[in-house]
Amino acid sequence: MPSLKGTLCFALLGATLPAHAEAAWHGHWDVDLHATANTQRLQTGSVLNPDNTLAHLSEDRQGIEARLDIKLESSDFRLTLRPILGRQWHDQDRRDEGYLSQWQVRATLSDTLSLGLGREVMNWGPAQFRSPSSPFYFDNGRGEPTRELSGVDAIKLAWTTDAERAVSLAYVQDTGHRSEATDPWRSTWLLKGEWRGDDWTGGLALAHASGRAPFVGAYGQWTLSDAWLTYAEAASSTQAQALGSPADTTLPFEVLSESARQGSVLLGAARSFANGQSLNLEFLSHGHGYTRAEAAAYFARAAAGPAQAALALSRRPALLGQRYLHAVWQSNPLDTGTYWRLMASRSLDDTSSQWAAYLDRPINDHLSVTLLGVVNTGGPRREFAALSERALTLGLRLALP
Repeated sequence: MPSLKGTLCFALLGATLPAHAEAAWHGHWDVDLHATANTQRLQTGSVLNPDNTLAHLSEDRQGIEARLDIKLESSDFRLTLRPILGRQWHDQDRRDEGYLSQWQVRATLSDTLSLGLGREVMNWGPAQFRSPSSPFYFDNGRGEPTRELSGVDAIKLAWTTDAERAVSLAYVQDTGHRSEATDPWRSTWLLKGEWRGDDWTGGLALAHASGRAPFVGAYGQWTLSDAWLTYAEAASSTQAQALGSPADTTLPFEVLSESARQGSVLLGAARSFANGQSLNLEFLSHGHGYTRAEAAAYFARAAAGPAQAALALSRRPALLGQRYLHAVWQSNPLDTGTYWRLMASRSLDDTSSQWAAYLDRPINDHLSVTLLGVVNTGGPRREFAALSERALTLGLRLALP
């Protein structure tokens, strides 16, 4: 960890522990052990990854991973750690990895004020497909239930007056263990507020990274009845290290240090049924995506040669298109038995689709088996099927103690 953060951490510990030396402390730990086997069929004739020479994707992969949760707290102080230890085997190679996915030192300064330092997942908003209102987690991981989101490194001051209002101010140093030298969110100030009513919730997030234009995000949801929920997320932002794709194929790619400001909006509705199942339908308008002509030109340039394909692959935007539909049908997440989730995404620009099914079935109180299947359609020059045609992941999860 950088020396500044280490100094702040020990200062917070030193200021807090003596004041609460006589407080009642208690700790808790648990661990999830995951074993997975994944196989996928790569896209034949891919223009972004010809003969798999650029992305080096594994057709078969196995892995084991331990996800630990450790907590030590008193009435006014909390220390949490989430270390991840893993090993993967693929293509006769082995890779070991260990890191802190999340950690936080948090002190309660008063009834309404708290100070936290650490690596925290700053993800919010109700969207399932993508989350425009979050500057750090546009891909919120909800489409891949077994995925582990890692936090951003930050110091945060939170002010919670009551159950209806909360405001926080954070300085984000970087995006945690995923951070690179070109991290677009290095040295970011974040101001976020959330307001709650009896049947509604709304939030506003303002982020300003050093040397970049400000990010403005908002989200809200409204409960119409016991059966219906409506929600929305929106953002106005620029993209760092953006790849422009002019519709005229005689022109080259444009590598932009920062793109023009664009807006994105997601609208959604959820229907809950008497048996606990629910259905979500969402529409996303993504201002940073390509038009149909720009997307066609993107693949045409990528097909021109390895250098162009490498540029298209490494700098491709988070989503290639501008308009998407997404649906999620799931069983009751609160049930202790089998949980299942069906997901479908479709680009209205290039008509490619992704279909996914997830199953989590308990064997006993500690052991469960998981299954995730994904099918991508559209061909090598469409977004969802550009790299992979289908994939299947089988997993075992052991929860201790």
